[in-house]
Amino acid sequence: MTKVKDFADSHKAGRLANVADVMELPFVEELATTKVKPAKKRVPVDAADAVDAETKSSPAPDATAVTPVAPVRRTPSSLMLDLTKDVDFFHTPDGRTFADVQVNGARRTLSLQAEFPSWLKRAYYLATGGAATAEAVQQVVGVLGARASFDGASRTLSVRAAAQDDRIYLDLANDASQAVELTAAGWAVVDTPHARFMRSDATQPLPVPARGGSIELLRPFVNVTSEADWRLIVAWLLAALRARGPYPVLVLTGEQGTSKSTLSRLLRSLVDPRAPAERPIPRDDRDLAVAADNAHVLAFGNLSTLTTAQSDALCRLSTGGGFGVRGLYENRQEVVFDATRPVILNGIDDFISRSDLADRTIIVRLKPINEANRRTEKQLWDAFEAVRPQILGALYDGVVEGLRRLPDLPRAVALPRMADFVEWLRACETAYWPEGTFLSAYNSNRHEAVECLLDSDPVAVLVRRLAQGPGGWEGTASELLRLVENEHGRYDFGGIPRSAKLLSQHLSRQKTFLRAVGVRIEMTREGDRVRKRLIRLDAAPDGSDSASTASATSNGESNAA
Repeated sequence: MTKVKDFADSHKAGRLANVADVMELPFVEELATTKVKPAKKRVPVDAADAVDAETKSSPAPDATAVTPVAPVRRTPSSLMLDLTKDVDFFHTPDGRTFADVQVNGARRTLSLQAEFPSWLKRAYYLATGGAATAEAVQQVVGVLGARASFDGASRTLSVRAAAQDDRIYLDLANDASQAVELTAAGWAVVDTPHARFMRSDATQPLPVPARGGSIELLRPFVNVTSEADWRLIVAWLLAALRARGPYPVLVLTGEQGTSKSTLSRLLRSLVDPRAPAERPIPRDDRDLAVAADNAHVLAFGNLSTLTTAQSDALCRLSTGGGFGVRGLYENRQEVVFDATRPVILNGIDDFISRSDLADRTIIVRLKPINEANRRTEKQLWDAFEAVRPQILGALYDGVVEGLRRLPDLPRAVALPRMADFVEWLRACETAYWPEGTFLSAYNSNRHEAVECLLDSDPVAVLVRRLAQGPGGWEGTASELLRLVENEHGRYDFGGIPRSAKLLSQHLSRQKTFLRAVGVRIEMTREGDRVRKRLIRLDAAPDGSDSASTASATSNGESNAA
């Protein structure tokens, strides 16, 4: 039997197999006689041209061609998350979440809970042509809220006016999201301000300010009774534009036909226009806090009286103080609103009845408009809108003057309660008037406020008369209450306290203003076993008729109970 040649035998013999030896191997002969089929050609899924060429060159379709794979179907939630890749999410120090988005090429800051869902629905529609379900939007907003709370930066949001370091930003609230940047060197309109602003549906835009105007352009629209009141109107506007409190409460009073509401709307339109321009004052702290959280300027009209709670709330808005309310009825969380806001009040009567609020107010009395000078609403607002940009520019010039002079301003010899407001206006006033003009007008206004408040208080009227008598007066609160009732009748007059305890509290609140008109009040206890509380009234040896000495306390002083 002939032995089959093996490639391994030649290798063991120490020589390489020659070609003849290899070609005689059985498996080589088998490979040589086997027909090899050509490789199957794979067609790319997305190469349409290649598929067409293959079809034309082949007489019949290739059954072995690869079938295209269908794309993976994406959920609306994942697509919406992709649409927010370039959105900047952040939170405020109090835990609220927001997003910076682009709207018509301008940056807008939207609340994740209120305005952002509408933006997200629109973005989804533009990307897919379909409508996103409410459930999908809610899921995505929940995820983005967590991202903003835990991964986003912490930023402060402002309403209309923002103070950052040595500059002030005022939101024009227009479609281009522009703002006015004010520094000690001047003011300019900027497209992307460093500050971020919240807007509500009621927010209305301010016109772009114009240079070269004069504050006197505002004068024809303000029917005040004196030059001092005109200057105090301008002072209140400059304070409202500062973006940092305390802010005095502006009170507009006058008989029917003095255009109190019109002036209130007009002044607000120079700082923070919104709809409605004026509203009734809320009766509880929660509604007032919500209003303060959504607006920079609050305007309340047609007032005839203020409750004790409303007076205290307005004091907190003027000089600072928070409102704490429960967030939801089903939990115990508390929502705290901490805001300082400029406020405008108007009414026919003298409705300021508490000294702590009166100490924070500017009271301006309006004169009746002559029938020959009366204009229609349309005529008035058309004339005003024509000069509003120039008036705004002139007001911003005053703010710039204040920013420039305030750091080196010499301190006043004596400062009243609203000391920060007074110093700011002393810095701004030289843009319009000689130095010292504002303080003279402000002190005169406070003196009139003191006299008006005391004259409308039956207890204060009696106390002033008793203190100015020979030797003054001394007795208990019950004895003093009987004297008041003998003059005015028991409980017939609304300003009479109903008990000796309430009378003592009332005197404590009026002490500051009574001291300003030369009345000294001392409350002591006798040394006997009964230890009666005695009230001593007499003329203060250094009494002054100037309200500027009424209070030298700081703005952070707590309100009287």
